[in-house]
Amino acid sequence: MSNPVHNVKSRVAAISVFASAGMAAAKFVVGIAIGSLALISEALHSSIDVVATVITWMVVRVSDLPADEEHHYGHGKLESISALGVIALLYVLAGGILVESYSRLREGVPPPTLSAVPFVVLLVDIAVNFWRARALERTAHATKSQALAADALHFTSDVLGSIAVIFGLGLSGLGYWWGDAAAAIGVAIMIALLGLRMARSTVETLLDRAPEGASEKARAAIRSVPGVLDIERLRVRMVGSTHFIDAVVQVPRTYPIDRVEEIKRKAQMNVARALDDADLTFTAVPVARDNESVRERIMVIARNSGLAVHHVTVHDLGGRLTVSIDLEVDGNMALTAAHGIAHELERNIREEFGEDVEVDTHIEPLEPELPFGADAAPDRVETIKAALSRFAADTAIHDIHSVRVRDTDAGEIVNFHCRAAPSMSVIKVHENVDEIERALRRAFPTVKRVISHAEPPDA
Repeated sequence: MSNPVHNVKSRVAAISVFASAGMAAAKFVVGIAIGSLALISEALHSSIDVVATVITWMVVRVSDLPADEEHHYGHGKLESISALGVIALLYVLAGGILVESYSRLREGVPPPTLSAVPFVVLLVDIAVNFWRARALERTAHATKSQALAADALHFTSDVLGSIAVIFGLGLSGLGYWWGDAAAAIGVAIMIALLGLRMARSTVETLLDRAPEGASEKARAAIRSVPGVLDIERLRVRMVGSTHFIDAVVQVPRTYPIDRVEEIKRKAQMNVARALDDADLTFTAVPVARDNESVRERIMVIARNSGLAVHHVTVHDLGGRLTVSIDLEVDGNMALTAAHGIAHELERNIREEFGEDVEVDTHIEPLEPELPFGADAAPDRVETIKAALSRFAADTAIHDIHSVRVRDTDAGEIVNFHCRAAPSMSVIKVHENVDEIERALRRAFPTVKRVISHAEPPDA
């Protein structure tokens, strides 16, 4: 599938080839005919522009190719290299014009033969070059192409050069024999100044100088993502039209991996929106927040060790912490091994909070993955539902509904929903539901597990 940006750049460069070639030929023929060094110099300048535009046309066909195994950042730097080559040609031309102009001024060469023809050619040249310069400049800005920007600079210099030649020919017509040579010197100086401006921008790109304002935009885009705490380091460089950004970003260490990945995705989206074309390398650094609770810090310690813990309770007894944890391990693991895991967890907690912290770990078997099952028969579901409703009558829980029963090799799994008063605390709801679950398992020994979901009446 063709790249629209690539097609635009190629088309603009191709049109510039024909425009440059036509006007260079016209100026050269007329310059030779009337003997004007300024017009010949401008024709040579345009001829170099033809060479430059051909190079640009070929370069943009390669620079937009995607990254490959050998060019991980794409081929965009080719545009900068081609721009340097064209600038070098311009300086060679400027030097040659200065040498010839000095020679003519020293020797006192007769002024050129004047007619309306050179002025008509120059005015047409100004109109064509101004039109091409504007078109190239717009395309270069839209596609961030340094090669097209260099080409636009050439056409701009042609406009200024043609104006200088008109002044020189005018001075010659007024009897100032040195007017033509002086105009040629003006063309050479103008070429040198414009080349210096373009060379600075191109060299800065090759030296990976961050584009003006790009770092600030990238930082603002990343900081706007919820969950980003700070940016430790950010580097931006330009390759062709693409901003390559390396960012080291602080995120809360309590966040799970999928939350961090979501932060990365949003950061890439925000940066691409801020800089149009951006490739973000996002390195997440987990850090502790100032408001991180003791329970959260303990969960991080367990997670970093790959352990499953729950029911973490923390108490402050006069400045001394006491911690109780339920640790889940493989039910078939030997007690010695399980105790070693618990001991290592306790040691890590003491390293974090101090040796005087009191840690008690309750070891229990990890809940196994339940096997595949099938829905129980409708009469069995009704029996279980009736039992649940009967047991709930002795508690503050009511409206048993959405009862599901599944038969598995490990036993029956029961899921149900129930309702409680909106003002009832979570602790009270949990105590009442636990009582119903225990009563069900006592009445039906085949029930392996009971999972309840309590909700207020208006849910």
